[in-house]
Amino acid sequence: MNNKSKFGSFVSKNMILVFLVVLCAVFGILNHNFFSSVNLINLLQQMCVNALLASGLSFAIILGGIDIAVGSEMAVAGVLAALGCKWWHNNVHELTYMAALLILLLVAVICGLVMGLVIGYLIAFHDLLPMICTLAFQTIFRGLAYIISGGGPVTGLPTTFALLGAKRLFVVPGFPNGLLPTSVIFTVIVVLAMHLLLTKTVFGRHVFAAGSNRNVAHLAGINVRKVTVLCHILCAVTACCAGVVTASKLQNGQPNIGESYEMYAIASCVLGGTSLTGGRGSVARAMFGVAVIAVINNGLNLLNVNAYWQKVVIGAIIILAVVLDMWQQRKEKAA
Repeated sequence: MNNKSKFGSFVSKNMILVFLVVLCAVFGILNHNFFSSVNLINLLQQMCVNALLASGLSFAIILGGIDIAVGSEMAVAGVLAALGCKWWHNNVHELTYMAALLILLLVAVICGLVMGLVIGYLIAFHDLLPMICTLAFQTIFRGLAYIISGGGPVTGLPTTFALLGAKRLFVVPGFPNGLLPTSVIFTVIVVLAMHLLLTKTVFGRHVFAAGSNRNVAHLAGINVRKVTVLCHILCAVTACCAGVVTASKLQNGQPNIGESYEMYAIASCVLGGTSLTGGRGSVARAMFGVAVIAVINNGLNLLNVNAYWQKVVIGAIIILAVVLDMWQQRKEKAA
């Protein structure tokens, strides 16, 4: 294979990476602040929520399903985390950083476990369509977030509540508040764990097998129902992680957080090569999709493009992602 063929093959297999590099180059030329250290760190911080959502949603999509309730799951977890920390601070003991971290993580895991278990059980054991089931729970969980919060934001939280969302580490010259956001560190840990779970475990292989052909997977001895429930639990847990990170960043529990976030996460997964029909995908490559959407939002903000037009652009990106997915599938079938 000559160099031209090798280059063409690389571009074809890594189109999303090439697109990301081109985007960065264009925005860097149009605004010199794009590649500044401050903006790049802010860009990483802006990626965190979508990266957490996409890391879990990848499992549901590879399985051949979907979960459009992740934004509402974020809201429930964020509100409960704020209420838990506020109660602890007012009734038990002053909220230390360690106590805040423990409460945030416990809320994320327990809320995700419960919500994911309910959704996964209904889909796996009662054959509900994932789209319809999660659409219903999108409304149910959003309503619960408003009920739990009393219809408004949970405020009056101590500064230690900001540990997971707004605090930064490593004070250096030029960054008096710290260089590296804790939200970035937390996100990297969660995403890496999800990537290893999908690629290095038997469970991960079962997810791909069940997503490719459920009947064949069942005949091969794979407990497809169990895999389905676990995938939705993972999806909900990462969504709840995104919820507590957002609440911590905002320093309050907002019942309306996460609205439309599922669309960004789905687009990120598909842009990263995850097939909407199941059986193909990658948590690692979904992060390229996350980066593309973050770069577009960040670059358009630097260029002072109207926020409404940004929504139009992201919507077009979602359509493009679906078209590319269908084109890739037809190409594979033809081969």
